[in-house]
Amino acid sequence: MRLAELLLGKRIADRDADTERLGVASGVPVLGLDALASAAYGPEAALTVLLALGAAGIRFAGPVTLVIVALLAVVQTSYRQTIGAYPDGGGSYTVSKENLGKGLGLVAAAALFVDYALNVAVAISAGVGALVSAVPRLLPLTLPLCLALLALLTLANLRGLRTTGVLFMIPTAAFVACLGGVILLGLVRAALAGGHPAPVVPPTPLHAATAAVSAWIVVRAFAAGCTAMTGVEAVSNAVPVFRAPAQARAKRTLATVVGILVVLLLGIAALTHAYGIGATEPGAPGYQSVLSQLVAAVGGRGPLYAVAMAAVIAVLCLSANTSFADFPRLCRALALDRHLPEAFAHAGRRLVYSTGVVLLAALAGVLLLAFRGITDRLVPLFAVGAFTAFTLSQAGMVVHWRRHPGPSSRRSLALNAAGAALTGATLLVILASKFAEGAWITVLCIPALVVLFRRMRARYDAVLSAIRTDAPLDLEDAVPPVVVVPVRHLDQVTRKALRFALTISPDVHAIQVLAAEREVENLANVWDRQVAEPARRRGLHPPQLVRLRTQYREVVDPLLAYVRRLAAQDRSRFVAVLVPELVETRWYHALFFSHTATALKRMLLSRGGPQVVVIDAPWHLAGHRRVSPRRRAQAEARVPLAVRTAER
Repeated sequence: MRLAELLLGKRIADRDADTERLGVASGVPVLGLDALASAAYGPEAALTVLLALGAAGIRFAGPVTLVIVALLAVVQTSYRQTIGAYPDGGGSYTVSKENLGKGLGLVAAAALFVDYALNVAVAISAGVGALVSAVPRLLPLTLPLCLALLALLTLANLRGLRTTGVLFMIPTAAFVACLGGVILLGLVRAALAGGHPAPVVPPTPLHAATAAVSAWIVVRAFAAGCTAMTGVEAVSNAVPVFRAPAQARAKRTLATVVGILVVLLLGIAALTHAYGIGATEPGAPGYQSVLSQLVAAVGGRGPLYAVAMAAVIAVLCLSANTSFADFPRLCRALALDRHLPEAFAHAGRRLVYSTGVVLLAALAGVLLLAFRGITDRLVPLFAVGAFTAFTLSQAGMVVHWRRHPGPSSRRSLALNAAGAALTGATLLVILASKFAEGAWITVLCIPALVVLFRRMRARYDAVLSAIRTDAPLDLEDAVPPVVVVPVRHLDQVTRKALRFALTISPDVHAIQVLAAEREVENLANVWDRQVAEPARRRGLHPPQLVRLRTQYREVVDPLLAYVRRLAAQDRSRFVAVLVPELVETRWYHALFFSHTATALKRMLLSRGGPQVVVIDAPWHLAGHRRVSPRRRAQAEARVPLAVRTAER
């Protein structure tokens, strides 16, 4: 079994694409984990801002969560309208481009670009943060653990959507069941204790207040807590990945994800207030995540804690899968519009857009390295991209309903307008409150990406304009090319190239470069007997042997100079360079031989000029294996003696 097949699975044919589509049960873990997992780091991000208020900050967690839940309900309702209007996938880029213009469409794409990359980094760092909370001695290994998880997630997502959906169903169900069970148990105990239950394990004591209560701190907490809304748009972006009826399944998946998220957010807010749980300083010694404190306060640090935290850690880590599902599709849409290289538009062996998956992993890896795997440092950057995409998508839908009026279009327009207004206002709050904490980086990245997308499109347009023609094929002065064959030894590889060269042109130049410290045989002594004479007997013009000397141990440059001189002699004639190359059977065999042929081809393509044509002449080692003496003896032993004697 090949290594690629072992790691990535067998190839999936186009005709089997329907087998990779999702249902509601598999759609929740593939497209909803980002939103569900944000229940872990969204409330913590808000409570981290409220740390400055000390114990007084906890009582603001409830009102902030209620506002976030209300905003979440509006956004969810408006995205249901998007699913109905764009059954082929209503990502923010598509909706904005079609309704607000290409410029704002690229702004939405750039915002999503940043959002998805940050989501992977935040999800992984949050998962590792939960792990080091449960096992504090792992705190120094935060960054290596983040990078290892990123590698595993990349590999899993290269295996295909359906595979990841099946793999992630159990962790998702365990997360919802465990965290839901803890919340239910905590609420029951709080009710029995009159709202003030005694924690089984007391939470980390809160420090004294360092700031007075102010509207600005509460607004900043709301802005940080809005990260709990990220991921809601994922389902509307990926409607085509669902089985028929795709729209109905997508809407049910979105409703399931948002419903679970609302229950978790409200439950966490209620229990943090009841048990007096606040955030601890991220990355500092003794760090404890809010969920770790909550589970310990409700059920202690026994088996319930171990199972619940394991489920939380698993889902936090796996929640990056939402970006891995959507980011490649965004890259594909941009590539189809020629704003990204064509490779992003092509599906890989498992019907996933592998180039986008690899790019996303690389971007997330850079972020994790830059911020040392600390979640709280990434959150200010995270929310700007998400809410920019939210706002543009909803504004685009307002224009869509105005252009396409229908029986319920006025109601849909009102819902999308409300969503655009609320998410736009939230975006302004996030920018104002988080700008100095790192959001300025995102503000700079989005315009930079828009410029990059535009430059790529301009380059594609320029190239297509240069190569496009409707003229008939020009065959004036069509003559055989001058063929140049680089030679070193007169071995099997070179002989195959010369044989082919003689079939396409009577004018063949065999070039041998004589460089110091380069072992070459004197072909002049054998050329007439082994090459020229056989060619004459077949009625062919013998190849001309040209020996070039170099003083600087170079091989490629003298060959390139000779080819360019040939091209300059006759501007109407092609110069075909036929490059002999040994093809190995295993990847590690390439370590044994030089790669002069590869370097020569690269230089000829980049510097040879418009008349130069490069042709590969591979000689495959696999078809010409030498038989070892031991195997030859074993084979002969199986042949009767009389037969061997007769053959001799």
